[in-house]
Amino acid sequence: MPIGPGGGAMLRFLAASVSARAVVEIGTGAGVSGLWLLRGMAPDGVLTTIDIEAEHQRAAKEAFAEARIPPNRARLITGRALDVLPRLTDGAYDLVFGDAAKGEYPDYLAAALRLLRPGGLVVFDNALWHDRVPDTSARDPETVAVRELLKTVRDDDRLVPVLSGAGDGLLAAVVRD
Repeated sequence: MPIGPGGGAMLRFLAASVSARAVVEIGTGAGVSGLWLLRGMAPDGVLTTIDIEAEHQRAAKEAFAEARIPPNRARLITGRALDVLPRLTDGAYDLVFGDAAKGEYPDYLAAALRLLRPGGLVVFDNALWHDRVPDTSARDPETVAVRELLKTVRDDDRLVPVLSGAGDGLLAAVVRD
């Protein structure tokens, strides 16, 4: 399910707010969130987007071409995020956006904290997970993982978080200097 217009507008805003030049997207999908991010990034910014499905990468590449995004602005990497993220450069990114396997969200956060520069943003989609997160009776693995992520971000003194109700919920946090 691609990010909706509300969540997309928030991504564009967040990318613009940090004048993002280097962004990592975990979960390319059909390229919808990537387009929102690219529209908020600096004109020479590069989006590195990771997805386990080659089919998703092809769809995103087509979407970027249709939107007239120059090919050098998007680096598409096919692979499992937790295998690819360790190969990216520490402290080199302005924003990391996670929208892939919910059960891996805590691991994505750990990787994001390594990848982000001070003042950078980590953002996660589906932070309300179809309104299941606030429902204490919901105990499926995805909901539990998202709840764990929210608590971890809230309790981490290195982060200044906010939870937005845009779309299915966006969790964003600034990495303190």
